Amino acid sequence: MRIPAPNLWPAARTGQRFLLQARRRTALVDGHKMVFLERGAPGSGNPTVVLIHGFAAMKENWALWLQRLPRHWHLLVPDLPGFGESDYRPHACYRYETQARRLEQWLAGFNTNDIHLAGSSMGGAIAAVLAHSLDPKPRSVTLLNSAGIPEHKDVDIHAPLRSDRDGILIPKDWKGVYRMFNSVGTGKPTVSGLAMAGLLGPDLLGRTDALRHIFSDMVADALAPARYLGPDTPPLQVQWGDRDVITPTPCVDWFGSATPDAEIHVFRGVGHLPMLETPARSAATLERFVHRHGR
Repeated sequence: MRIPAPNLWPAARTGQRFLLQARRRTALVDGHKMVFLERGAPGSGNPTVVLIHGFAAMKENWALWLQRLPRHWHLLVPDLPGFGESDYRPHACYRYETQARRLEQWLAGFNTNDIHLAGSSMGGAIAAVLAHSLDPKPRSVTLLNSAGIPEHKDVDIHAPLRSDRDGILIPKDWKGVYRMFNSVGTGKPTVSGLAMAGLLGPDLLGRTDALRHIFSDMVADALAPARYLGPDTPPLQVQWGDRDVITPTPCVDWFGSATPDAEIHVFRGVGHLPMLETPARSAATLERFVHRHGR
């Protein structure tokens, strides 16, 4: 009889939170208990920076940024509904626009008009939508290897998109877990990828049905963010790893016509997750951008 691998992630997550000196908080959003980390408080000179994780990920993906971003900043780092410690509802919708509405409802509870959004992959797609619905609008938006961006100019941004990325992003067994953690980097096996697979594998393998559901909702309107990004987009920064096999580098070319004023940074030798693969460089890039566009 095969003995299931122990799930060590809950204990590791708690220890990490104490090291980061962040508070674990909860909110009720659209019938979901949503868990988030908060550090600092809004105030004069304290921008509120919202960090939105990607698919099959969680708030802890931003830990290396939390170690590096200014201690006086007000940081809000949610587990999106359906992920991490937040609730998943089998009959709920998890499209980008629906998730953006949930975050808009959540952020209405914070007294600040100096909000900056940063999102990775799926979180970038949600941030792109959210940036156009918040009132007042965020002062800046940073997209890291964002989903929802066309790979070439002839893509119909109104049509459903067929994607084979679920074979990488939804592991069915331990082999799939290792493949996933190595694919979201540069595509080559790494020590950190193997370590993360061992730590997070049991949690991921217990979420297969939820991940299939959420992925299906995402691809049903996969390019919705592209319909929002344009001349009325708040100041936009794009961070991209040039070795990404999930959202390939040609996606960056699309910003040149859709948002020509965007500040674009392409990191050489980096894959899908700049905040994990080159945290010092990517965090410093965000910090400079927020300083330029803060109150």
